[in-house]
Amino acid sequence: MKELPKVELHLHLEGAAPPAFIKGLAREKKIDISGIFDEDGSYRFTDFWNFLKVYEAACTTLQGPQDFYRLTLAVLEECAASGVVYSECFLSPDFCGGRDLGAWREYLHAITEAAALAEKTMGITLRGIVTPIRHFGPEKARETALCAAETAGGFITGFGIGGDEKVGALKDFLWSFDCARESGLRITAHAGEWNGPDEVRAAVHDLGAERVGHGVRAIEDLALVDELAERGTVLECCPGSNVALGIYPTFRAHPISELDRRGVKVTINTDDPPFFHTTMAREYDMLNRAFDWDEGQFRRLAAQALDAAFCDADTKTRIAKLLEA
Repeated sequence: MKELPKVELHLHLEGAAPPAFIKGLAREKKIDISGIFDEDGSYRFTDFWNFLKVYEAACTTLQGPQDFYRLTLAVLEECAASGVVYSECFLSPDFCGGRDLGAWREYLHAITEAAALAEKTMGITLRGIVTPIRHFGPEKARETALCAAETAGGFITGFGIGGDEKVGALKDFLWSFDCARESGLRITAHAGEWNGPDEVRAAVHDLGAERVGHGVRAIEDLALVDELAERGTVLECCPGSNVALGIYPTFRAHPISELDRRGVKVTINTDDPPFFHTTMAREYDMLNRAFDWDEGQFRRLAAQALDAAFCDADTKTRIAKLLEA
């Protein structure tokens, strides 16, 4: 499973920071965030909402472009070790200069420099999806959208939304999504993780999302499942994350296989891997155990993920050759 070439579409850059990396930054900067770690050194949280607080506490150690340069290299090293050859990660200007365009450009330059080095030395390609934080509100999301619009193209290929799905409504963020879309960015949105099928429907109908982050609660409305299959909407499924947070009790109970059987385009992703004690290789292994998926199934889903990627055609052609190897 580790050696199979993989494509990942749903990865939060800050959320993929190894705990040891964040601890090291905290020591360098003399920041006391010891309360967010377990005795074994892993991140400690009790539920999704506590997870968001721990996530944001960890981000307080990321205080400049150089920190994000180092973070990007650390994250891509972990991804490459699992066989990932192409990844798209969520980037939040909230954590990269406080949504100030000038500062955002500096952070983005550092991230792209690290990504270029990783591509040269590790064989992994990275692209970025700019993501406002839902529970920070629509006004701050507008500032994030303007940052995205001003830096769209090349490395920045998409626009999404993350954070607390229980706060506000997706339609409140329509201005930001329209702004991003007009700048040429492709659209995804977290939905259907904590809220039910109607949230997935809102992502597709209200925001025009062509991909949905998680989206697994759609299984509770089979008419919606049929619509997603007909539309070709892609779900960025994160089984290990969903199990770790208690949305589903086991991998076997996760609806990814049933959604796939019903014709929905599903993909395999890790979300915030060190928080949920997972990697892409582990996701593959656990899905193999749960559903007896063989190599052919995983190769099909990797190709499906590449087809849904927001990168340009030349990049897709290059990555496709790696998947076929």
